[in-house]
Amino acid sequence: MKAKLLLFFFCLSVLDGMGQGTICRTCRKAVSQCQCPHKDKHPKPAPKPKPKPKPKPTPKPKPTPRVTASYQNEVLRVGNVSYRMKYVSGGTFTMGATSEVEYSDSDDKPTHQVTLSSYYIGETEVTQALWQAVMGSNPSFFIGNNRPVEKVSWDDCQTFISKLNALTGKHFRLPTEAEWEFAARGGNQSRHTQFSGSSRIDDVAWYRGNSGDKTHPVKTKQPNELGIYDMSGNVYEWCQDRYGSYSSYAQTNPTGAGSGSHRVCRGGSWEISPGGCCSSFRNCFTPEVSYYYLGLRLVLSQ
Repeated sequence: MKAKLLLFFFCLSVLDGMGQGTICRTCRKAVSQCQCPHKDKHPKPAPKPKPKPKPKPTPKPKPTPRVTASYQNEVLRVGNVSYRMKYVSGGTFTMGATSEVEYSDSDDKPTHQVTLSSYYIGETEVTQALWQAVMGSNPSFFIGNNRPVEKVSWDDCQTFISKLNALTGKHFRLPTEAEWEFAARGGNQSRHTQFSGSSRIDDVAWYRGNSGDKTHPVKTKQPNELGIYDMSGNVYEWCQDRYGSYSSYAQTNPTGAGSGSHRVCRGGSWEISPGGCCSSFRNCFTPEVSYYYLGLRLVLSQ
């Protein structure tokens, strides 16, 4: 018994000194063929180290194209998108439901005199291409680069304008309600038509009777006296003003009600009857509302 124990411990000491050898020094056989009592205690050969995989080169991130914008000679350019502005010379006009307006409502009365300073206003509604160039996204329901952007709230418009102003260093904004109506009527060149540019609605507007229940590309109807398109129909256009009742006294550069929860929008849209497309027609929504008939037009003070 002692001899066996001595043999066992001798083999262990041999194994300890063998390192990674492959021959048992007791039975002189390969470790894989060893039948000694201690065969399970043979050290296993160290595995060959696996070659380290070569690190894959980290792809360089593609640079985000920088959006540039400028405004010169009455043209706003953002990236590859152009947006033309029209000059509106200041003057005095009668605001509200004047005698040529066949369709009127209580909130566009009484008529009153308004005097305005000169300004620039968009030749068209803001297109989806321009909104995309500034915001990097397009919220519209009726998709098309040259269609007016819609489904934008008054709050969305303020975000858009803030980003545009940061790009250009200018002070674009929404028109006041008075600026909008003066431009829609043709400014100092007004022919006193019922809609913007004509008393025949089909000449100048996309509305319920001809739109096919959708928006249409801008500048596909006749312009008004100032060369401005779609101020009747296509999409409603947000104004800067809070909504409030008219008064009969004369005003200079009015900016709307001093308080109130609703913002004015003007011009009618593709889904409304002719009366809603008159130059004097008023509508309003709360500033967080966005529908597929709500858009905007830009103004730039002189």
